[in-house]
Amino acid sequence: MSTKLRSLLLLVLISVLLVGAGVVQQSLNRDRDRLGLTRVQPLENAPPVLAFTTVALGGFRGLISNALWMRATDLQDEDKFFEMAQLADWITKLEPHFVQVWLVQAWNMAYNISVKFKENSPGQYQDRWRWVKAGIDLLRDDGLRYNPNETLIYRELAWFFQHKIGQNLDDASVYYKEQWSKEMAKVFAKKKPNLEELIHPQTEDQKERARLLRETYKMDPEFMKQVDAEYGPLEWRLPEAHAIYWAALGLRKAAENPTKIKPDDLITLRRVIYQSMLLSFQRGRLVTNPFANAFEFGPNLEIIPKVNFAYEQAAQEDEKNRDHIEKAHRNFLRDAVYFLYEYNRLADAAHWYKYLSTKYPDKPVIDGKPKSLPATVTLDQYAVARVQGDVSDSGGRDRTEGVLEGLLVNSYRSMVLNEDAAAAGFKLLALQLWKSYQSGLPQERLAAVGLRPFEEIDKEVRRHMLDTEEGEPPEVRAVLRGKLGEPPETAAPPATTNAPPEKASSR
Repeated sequence: MSTKLRSLLLLVLISVLLVGAGVVQQSLNRDRDRLGLTRVQPLENAPPVLAFTTVALGGFRGLISNALWMRATDLQDEDKFFEMAQLADWITKLEPHFVQVWLVQAWNMAYNISVKFKENSPGQYQDRWRWVKAGIDLLRDDGLRYNPNETLIYRELAWFFQHKIGQNLDDASVYYKEQWSKEMAKVFAKKKPNLEELIHPQTEDQKERARLLRETYKMDPEFMKQVDAEYGPLEWRLPEAHAIYWAALGLRKAAENPTKIKPDDLITLRRVIYQSMLLSFQRGRLVTNPFANAFEFGPNLEIIPKVNFAYEQAAQEDEKNRDHIEKAHRNFLRDAVYFLYEYNRLADAAHWYKYLSTKYPDKPVIDGKPKSLPATVTLDQYAVARVQGDVSDSGGRDRTEGVLEGLLVNSYRSMVLNEDAAAAGFKLLALQLWKSYQSGLPQERLAAVGLRPFEEIDKEVRRHMLDTEEGEPPEVRAVLRGKLGEPPETAAPPATTNAPPEKASSR
């Protein structure tokens, strides 16, 4: 047999075997799909050679994935993130249960590619937000669809909400929060979230919003209610609530599949929860400001007991990191005491200050003062020290008076926003600071470096805020005048001139 004939027969045989393998592979794919063993989507926008090779090799798709993964790793090392994103997309379609690719691909979108884009206009980051959202959508819509029990995906999804959107490490972090709040406003009809109307929708509008929540954002309002009861109340228009939701859902999936879970995975999920609860406590309340378009936060003081419990539970379960957790817990308790005092919830502040004193009696409560143990520092002294940084006169009269004026401005602005407790708290804190500074001076130095009378400082702050030229905007001044019982502003008299009147012209 000639060499040419032998080569021709071998080529025919190879072709027949490849076609046969393709037919058998199609049958295997149907059986695997019917049995729920795999879910494979066809490659989209892939080069023809790659698409053909994938079909032809069938069960050897893992080899292709490995080769693509190695190439994607090289591209990452070369900072070629856009090219890497396309390769990772193919890998997730070839091997949808390869969890690490989902994680790397989503991180690449949200962290590496997004920061390649600058502002579209001052304060606007539409392009950057699009990639951050794409990373979230990839994990939530596709990664969890193929891997519904993978705790690593839940952890990563929760981390994106907690860190990428929730924290302030990205220049566009405020823009991210605004965009997410706008998306959630569609679900909650631009009002304070009401989960009951989404669990049991009655009107067509409620049914449509419930569908949007379930189908677009893949969230279950029933489980949201459970999360809110255990870790809240939460503000579902802010990212911290969603971080807690996905971490809590990961814990539930782990409980349903205990044999597949590593203990460290559970610790990581719980860590996301208590860290996100801390953020929610610090600024987990949306403040409505009708006088500005700014995105404003307030502390969520209602969840202090649950944040405290979360820290104590984490310290008990994570022995390896217990010292770090207890340090964070002590800092949280100091913040809780101060925030409660600031919002004029003095009884609650006293309760948690006593708890702090009992829990950490040998730890200082004032930074930089190792002898400031809870037993030697009163609640008022601690609150003043938090504002001033130092309750002695070393800060100087001008600096102290500046802090006082800032507290009083915050008090009156809170009054305008109907935050009456905060208004009273800021004013009380200002008065305590004034007393602390004055009492720390020798009698003979009061005239030289003492502060003006508190009432005089307060009156000066009000006068400046109500000034028609340099004060607050007109609508704010109007509300503040009403709150203070002062009459409305009077219109300025028309301008006068000493010039003689013009003579009538004659024809």
